[in-house]
Amino acid sequence: MKIIKSLLIFFIYFCVNNVSGQTSDSEIRLYVLDGGILQSDPSRYELSDEEVASRELSISAYLIVHPQGVLLFDSLGIADSERIPNGTGQLQTIVRPDTQLRHVTLGESLQNQLQSIGYTPEDVTHLAFSHLHWDHTANANLFSDAIWLVRPDERSLMFSENPGGSARPGMYNQLVESDTRLIQEEEYDVFEDGNLILKAAPGHSPGHQVLLVRLENTGPIVLSGDLYHYREERTRGRLPLGDMDREQTRQSRVEVESFLERQGAELWIQHDLISHRERNWAPAYYD
Repeated sequence: MKIIKSLLIFFIYFCVNNVSGQTSDSEIRLYVLDGGILQSDPSRYELSDEEVASRELSISAYLIVHPQGVLLFDSLGIADSERIPNGTGQLQTIVRPDTQLRHVTLGESLQNQLQSIGYTPEDVTHLAFSHLHWDHTANANLFSDAIWLVRPDERSLMFSENPGGSARPGMYNQLVESDTRLIQEEEYDVFEDGNLILKAAPGHSPGHQVLLVRLENTGPIVLSGDLYHYREERTRGRLPLGDMDREQTRQSRVEVESFLERQGAELWIQHDLISHRERNWAPAYYD
């Protein structure tokens, strides 16, 4: 009977700690969420077609499951509410406020990807964006009940009369009522344990930030936002033509490279399609 009782206790413990993708008391998991493929023009980043390994860019978001909460970093480029029905793999066009067109080959919907690992938008306790642009904030309103971690300059721009042609305010307007933490620190420790750090990296936008995720087995990773788009920007020292402050971007890159060295971290360039295709996508994870 003691053996049977012990086995029963173990079975209950296993179920509790593994249902719906939930982690153990100390485990941190990083899930890669795929937002599809963005048609792009390397010349906007001081690059030629011949200089880049892939002309197209990836769109991505990341769910980080921490013992103290669940953080979503970025929210893809096409809102679930505006997707072509059953549109995975199809080309969808977005018209930005400045009338420029952006063409995206759709990945799976964000909510379906969350569901594949046992989560819903309501399970997300913390929300952060690298910055305000359309291809990072499309599903923001799904997470308006989460604690929003944002830098003051970025929030001010998002809700200004003219946030710029790359922003689509209707995709994030419900965040105006969210429980908001205005981040003042250069390096903000989300759960005060050194494992999730939002680091300021302004230039692309005034409150642009990158995210350090420290994982036990994979090691520390920094998610780049739009600090870089193409890997060749990093290797060739090229700068996007459309950044709000290109010299500030240059300085942020220097500071982030120093941060990477100090943390012993690997940089994941979110828009680098080649690297993104090599990642393990949800429901797989990194720990």
